[in-house]
Order: sequence, then structure tokens, then C-alpha cells
Amino acid sequence: MEKLFADVIVDISSEKLDRSFQYRIPDSLAGQVKPGVQVWIPFGNGGRTIRGYVIQVTDRPACPVEKMKEICRIAEDQNNINSRMIALAAWMRENYGSTMIQALKTVLPVKQKTRQKEERWITLGISRREAEEQLEVYRKKHHVARERVLQAVLEEETVSYSLVRDKLHVTSQVLKTMEEQGILKIRSRRVYRNPVAHNEQGGGRLRLTESQQETADAIVSGWDAGDSRPCLIRGVTGSGKTLIYMELMERVLARGRQAILLIPEIALTYQMVQRFYHRFGDQVSVLHSRLSQGERSDQFERAKNGEIQIMIGPRSALFTPFPRLGLIVLDEEHETSYQSETSPCYHARETAIARAGMEDARVVMGSATPSVDAYYRSRLGEYRLFELENRYENRQLPRAQIVDLREELRAGNRSILSRRLQEAMEERLAKKEQIILFLNRRGYAGFYSCRMCGAVMKCPHCDVALSLHNGGRLVCHYCGYETKSPGTCPKCASPYIGGFRAGTQQIEEIVKKRFPAARVLRMDLDTTRNKDGHARILSAFANQEADILIGTQMIVKGHDFPRVTLVGVLAADLSLNVSDYRAGERTFQLLTQAVGRAGRGEVCGEAVIQTYQPDNYSIQAAAAQDYTEFYRQEIAYRQLMSYPPASNLFAVHASCEDGALLDMAMTYLRKYLRKIDPEEKAAVIGPADEAIPRIADRYRKVIYIKHEDYRQLVRLKDQLERYMEINSGFQKIRIQFEFNH
Repeated sequence: MEKLFADVIVDISSEKLDRSFQYRIPDSLAGQVKPGVQVWIPFGNGGRTIRGYVIQVTDRPACPVEKMKEICRIAEDQNNINSRMIALAAWMRENYGSTMIQALKTVLPVKQKTRQKEERWITLGISRREAEEQLEVYRKKHHVARERVLQAVLEEETVSYSLVRDKLHVTSQVLKTMEEQGILKIRSRRVYRNPVAHNEQGGGRLRLTESQQETADAIVSGWDAGDSRPCLIRGVTGSGKTLIYMELMERVLARGRQAILLIPEIALTYQMVQRFYHRFGDQVSVLHSRLSQGERSDQFERAKNGEIQIMIGPRSALFTPFPRLGLIVLDEEHETSYQSETSPCYHARETAIARAGMEDARVVMGSATPSVDAYYRSRLGEYRLFELENRYENRQLPRAQIVDLREELRAGNRSILSRRLQEAMEERLAKKEQIILFLNRRGYAGFYSCRMCGAVMKCPHCDVALSLHNGGRLVCHYCGYETKSPGTCPKCASPYIGGFRAGTQQIEEIVKKRFPAARVLRMDLDTTRNKDGHARILSAFANQEADILIGTQMIVKGHDFPRVTLVGVLAADLSLNVSDYRAGERTFQLLTQAVGRAGRGEVCGEAVIQTYQPDNYSIQAAAAQDYTEFYRQEIAYRQLMSYPPASNLFAVHASCEDGALLDMAMTYLRKYLRKIDPEEKAAVIGPADEAIPRIADRYRKVIYIKHEDYRQLVRLKDQLERYMEINSGFQKIRIQFEFNH
């Protein structure tokens, strides 16, 4: 029988996560020892046995086998949250290609040294009669400080330690002496920092519409019948998906389980937490990167101890250590922020489904514009699909008008604001209604297009927009194709060709000049750097302290402003022409979400979409809020070009300070891929420069591999990892793997 070995960590609550010890797996435990399993192991010279967690099983010994100790036995109690989180880390390492240590540090909240908050109070340690006698002794001896303390405790019975120290001006030493004499008792308990404690509970409870109630009932009925498939809710903007989430969470909580609500980014936290706190009160907490280390640590402790039942936050909240997790909800499921950019490059949707499977929990996803991948799976029956076609209380969807910027240019209007948008803004400002101006900056100045005819320079091999680089080079980041940027449009010979040049600050200046009486707020990275930057701006706009809100993607995702009746999309083309096969999908999603911010109150909304490509199917479908038509055309394109989800795409990202070494290494990787796939069943594209070929003095390249079978790509990933382990030339190269991203 082949000998197997287990890497074991003994302390998962400190920074020593990267310190593991290897043990032999006895034949009697073969097949039972796997990542996440708790084992008893001999540790140290004294032969004592301690508990440890298996993080990896391997056939390669790290030291001479005869010197290696053997696992004693498997621990009886395996059903604890740490075991499950380690098993999840192992799944992530296997599926996303990282070290086990990187995966562990992603899923386990490492306890760093943060000052614990404590609440202390003082009570009598003797009888009341004895205390009154002691008080007289203090008065006679002029022990003024002790007299003040004892007098306060006799009057109140329980007195705050900090009040005694700060208000009565009594030193800690005096209190310690009185405690040692038995006169006082000092009690303490840990107080957890609560980042949502300032919110107020209460408010009217909204009633579910008939379609919302039917959706919630159908989802729960499926669960009760044993259907554990993930559920996808596609509901038009304003259809009330959040109310369904609340209803499902209430039922899960009633069964003694806990829930996680994932939101795509911090900007959405403010409004979402307000809604859930009004419904569930102190059972709700929040996790995000703007919290202090102490606040983050306390939220994990509160979750472990059962003090909270619902955690809300971006991607990392998925790893909240709830002991009885019952439901994971992904709001705005389509958002790209659910994809991690650092190793392990996990996707929150797939990882949530994996965690739910390990903990007998359920997954619900919601979006007005589901990712093509999720909708494709629902059509195959892998997900359960529920669709809401009407807004809450049957409110009307906004009217959307597409403005052709080529016509604006011909008419002599070179402003970023079209004539129709300026008229609409004047009308709404006169009625004291609010306006959102959305600058679609995804792909900012990255593509090359003609302002006269709308033509975009595309790669002849990959059908994606070429990216503009230094020196006027146009480059494809999939196959490496390169050409010189033309001085005139090759289609219409116009000289108006180049990259887009405008930012939120410039737009703010233009708007203030055009509408001097309007109150304008700008929301972008510059104005939201502070901890509460998002909440402050959103709160001001919600309280109608401004007439116009200008911003990028963060202002069109999930926010609900009833007074907003006009949305202007200033540059729909920017995301449409990114060097990415999902450019059409991203554009449709952003525009649909942007249009959906208008008319969420009593007044019907309007949207003006400005573009140089008014006939593009994603822009047309977004204006009509028609997801089905968009999906029909998009999936046909993906199938034609063998892009996900019709096929699978595996990316090998590499960076190195030595450009020549990186070129050589990536060439070797391509040759090795051909060697282990001699029949060329997988399509290998590249190596090519990344979209940004150099960051922080590190050169960056990528290889893409396409294959219909996802498992074959995982196999190729495993073989690449082994190849790089045994070749020392890869030690200076940083490698990251991504699947279907």
C-alpha cells in the first residue's frame, strides 16, 4: 500500500498558520484522514498528545520517513466550524490553484493582537451593615477617595468602574486595595464592538406582493422536499428581491440556523444594513474592509458565540464562522467584485455553493441582470429559476431613450451632455426632483474608436476591442495581436478617432457651469476614501441635500432613492469596448442597473443613454430592460467563439521583475501544455501581455486555455503546479490561476 502523509496545523488562532507538521498516516486510518479532519498527534519531546487539523494529504514526505511520527487517532467530535472551514480551504486550493496556507488565511480569521474592550462594574463585597460601619471609619480617618467610592456603591448598589475612576477621581490602586480587603467586588465582561449599534430598530414592515410571496413559498417548499439546488431569482429592477431575502432569512432563523447576505461592495452596505436592522435588530452585523481590526475580530467572535444571526458584507463575509449556517444569499449575483483578484482567485458564487454543500445550507442568488453563466446553468436545470417581471406595487419601469452621439457631433454639440439630457435635467430640476449622472468608466481610455461613425478597432482573431498602449500601439490581451493606431478612421476617414477623455471631476465642473443653481454631489474613489465616505454621501443624497449625484459604477448598484426620476448615462460605449469577451454582458448589466435607479418612487422615471453605437444589441436590450433578448444574442456569440459558459476558460497569470525571464518561462509553460495535451483538445492562446503589462516594476503576461470539460482544465492546472514545483526557474515568478473569469 502506498504510504501517505498528513500536514497538520496545531494552532489556527494565531499568525502561525503557515507552520505545519507532517505525520505518517497509519494503514488503519487510510481513507479517513482528509483536509479538515481533527486528529490526535504526538507533539514535542515529552510524548504528549494534542489536537491538530489536517490541512493536506500527500504522498511526498517532508523528512526521512523513519524519523516521522504517526497520527494516533481521529478525534471523535468532527462537526465544528474550524474543521468545516479548513475543508473549504482545501476545496479552494484544489479548484483555484493556490497554496494551502493562502487558502487558510483567506477563510480563517487570524486573531491578531487587538485590544479587547471590557465593561467593569463595582458592587459590595461585604454586607450593607458592615459597609456603613466601614464608611464611618473612612470618614474619621479622612480617607476621602475610599469614602466617595463606598458612598456611591451604597447609594447605587452597582457602579460603573470607569465612572468611579473618571468622575469621582479615584485611582485604580485605591480600588484594587479595597477589592483585596474584600470591601468591594470588581466584575468585568468583554464588550464586543458593534459597527451597526448606531442604527435604530423599528419602522413599518413591508408586505410581500403576491408574486414575492409565491416565490418565497416555492423556494422553501423545494428545500423541504429535499431540493438543495441553488436558487436564482431574476427580478426586474425595483421588483423587491430584498423583501424575499428577508422572508427566507426569517424562516431560516426560526429553524435555529444563521444566514449570510453577500453584497458586491462597501457602497451598498449603508442602505442594506439599515433595511435589515429595521427588520431583525441586534441579530444583524456587518463585515467590510473599512472596519478596524478590532471591529472585524469582534464580529467573528460574536458570530461564533451565537450573538448575531445575520452577517452582511462583501465577498469576505462568506467566511463568517457561523456554527449553524443555514442560508447564503448573493445579492446582485452578476457583479465582478465577487471574483477575488488575489490568490486564491476564488469566485464567491462557486465557493458559497461549495460551503453550503459542506454545511447542509442553501444558496439563493438574485439579480435584475444575472450573469450569463448563472442563467445558463438555470436553463440546464443546475439551478432553480424564479422570475419577477413586475416592479413592487406594479410601479412603471422607466422610459429609456438612446441618444446617438454621432448626431450630436454633426449638430455641433461637443459637450459631454447631449441636448436631450440637458433638456431633461432642466425639467427635473424645475420640479425639484433628483438626478443621477452615471459615467460608465469601465475601460476608461482603454479602447480606440471613431466619434464620427462609432467604429471600434477590434482584434481580427478574438473579436474583442484592441487596447491602446504607449507609443500608439493597439494590442489584443487574449492572443497578443498588435497593430499601430491609425490617425484617421479606416471606415469613414474621419480625423475624430482616439480614446475617451473625461472623468467625474470634469463632469462635475461642466454640470455646475451649466446648472449653477443645482446642488451637486460627486461619488468616486477620491470622495469616498474615508471610513464613512460612502454612507455620508448616500445619506446626504437620500435626505435631498443635493439635486444631482455624479458618479461611476458605485452609484448605480442596488441603491433606492425614491426622488430620483432621471438617470443620464454619459458614455455607454466605455464598457462595451473593453478587451474582454464579457464586454457586452458588463455593458448590459451596468446600463440596466443604471436605468433601474430612476422612478422607484411614485413618479415615473426616465433614462437617457448616450452612445456612439446605438444599434448594439446590449444597449438596445438595456434600454428595453429585456434580459431574455440580451441573453439570446449573447449566448449565441459565446457558443460561436467557445467562451464561457458554452466552454471553459483557464487563465495562467504570471508576473516577474525580469521581463526576459518571464518571456522564457511563459514560452516553456506553453510548450509543456502542448506536451501534456498532445491531441490538442485544449485550445492554448498566448502568452500575451496583460491589459496593464507592467505594475510596480513587475512585467505581466497571461496564457488562456479553453476546453469544454472543466475537470480537464483542473487536471492541466494540477500538472502545471507540479511542473513549476520541480523547476527552480519559476521561483522568481509569481503565478496566479483563474477559471472562467
